This record gives sequence, C-alpha cells and structure tokens, in this order.
Amino acid sequence: MVLLKMHIQRGVNLAVRDIVTSDPYVVLKLGNQKLKTRVIKGNVNPEWNQSFNISVSDSHVPIHLCVYDKDTFSFDDKMGDADIDVAPFLKASKMHLKGVPDGITLSKVQPTKQNCLTEESCIVWSGGRIVQNMILRLQNVECGEVELQLSA
Repeated sequence: MVLLKMHIQRGVNLAVRDIVTSDPYVVLKLGNQKLKTRVIKGNVNPEWNQSFNISVSDSHVPIHLCVYDKDTFSFDDKMGDADIDVAPFLKASKMHLKGVPDGITLSKVQPTKQNCLTEESCIVWSGGRIVQNMILRLQNVECGEVELQLSA
C-alpha cells in the first residue's frame, strides 16, 4: 500500500451549470475513500489549492475525480469527471532513488483517451520525493480541465 499526497490546484474553463457561472467542488473516490474540496462560489476557474492523502493498494484501479456544481435547492450538477491513472507514478515510486540528482525526470506519461491527460506529464525526483504534475481534461462535459499534483 502506498500513501499518495494529491494536491488539487485549480479548475480551468469549467462548464457553466447555473445561469451565468458555477459553484464548483471536486470529489475524489478510490474504493471506500471519498475526499471533497471546498466549494468555490461563482467561478468557472476556481483555485482550490487543497491537499489530501489517499491510500492506494492496487495500481490498476484509477482514482476517480468528479467536479460538481453546488446547488442550494436541488441536487448538485455534475460538471465532468476523469480517471487518474496512478500506475506510472506507483511504478516510479518503487525505483531505488538513492543518490539520484534533484530534478531528474524518472518517467514521461503521454496523453491518451484512457488517461484524460491534456499534455505529456513528467514524473520527477524533486526535493527528496517523487512528484507528478498533470492537467486532466474532464470527460462527459462540453469543457473543463483540472490541474493537480501527485507526490510521495
């Protein structure tokens, strides 16, 4: 089992679900773990800047990320989702990195339809830990991206 730190940085160009804007928040799910960011009122480009720890035991099971629009008088509206493929990150975390210089790229992950990446994502040894920044294109919605970072 690996404990990952997930930092949800921000949303970009999220879909409008209220009259002119949205009140977005992110939900992360893996198995019976469910983590939620705070709601950012009236903003389709929210800055959450929230970190969570999530336990991963199976590298083949993705972390599911879903963005919602908070509604007061009805059910919250879905604003898109993405699956986070943690297998490349977990593979890099098993490398023996003693003596590896800071800033070295351990692996590069190319975007595919399965991993929701918008661009190449590098897994880097930085400050004594493994870090992967990624931009995910939300699925099942007309527009929107979420920027996040994995570290261990």
